[in-house]
Amino acid sequence: PGNYYNQGEIRKKELEQSCLLLGIPAANVTVVDHRDFPDNPALHWDTQLLATFVLKHIEANNINLVVTFDAGGVSGHANHTSLYSALRYSHIMVIKYSSFICLGCRVLTLETVNLFRKYISILDIPISCLLPRDALFILTEEEVEQARRAMRCHRSQLLWFRHLYMRFSRYMVINSLRLL
Repeated sequence: PGNYYNQGEIRKKELEQSCLLLGIPAANVTVVDHRDFPDNPALHWDTQLLATFVLKHIEANNINLVVTFDAGGVSGHANHTSLYSALRYSHIMVIKYSSFICLGCRVLTLETVNLFRKYISILDIPISCLLPRDALFILTEEEVEQARRAMRCHRSQLLWFRHLYMRFSRYMVINSLRLL
């Protein structure tokens, strides 16, 4: 639940506020509180156990699209890369065993770009348009402002560098994704 700094309950409420601002009701937000999935940027989670949790959630909620991080996790955060590893593992197991996820659930991974591209904001649009990808999202000014408002809901995480991120990161404006 985001308890790295013992702020799990605060961060859970911030997540619900952020999602609500984006049009996602709290009833549709699931926070997994499991001792094997601690919030820690240096710890990788167990791939098979996480894959089991994710697949059960997909099946229980009839999900047909998952958007997650790629192997770089955008920032290298071990928890982010663990999500990618679990979904990749699930995808391989689906192909091997024809599991339920193959019944219409697709997985898109958010492309991790180098540090230069990450912080050139809208200047990355021409580069991203020229490079291969399966999906490309370019936000309008209103959508960028909505994303900023949603990020501001996460007050406990708004350290100085996140303010720079909101101002200069291409991820606030443009996101390129690939199918897993």
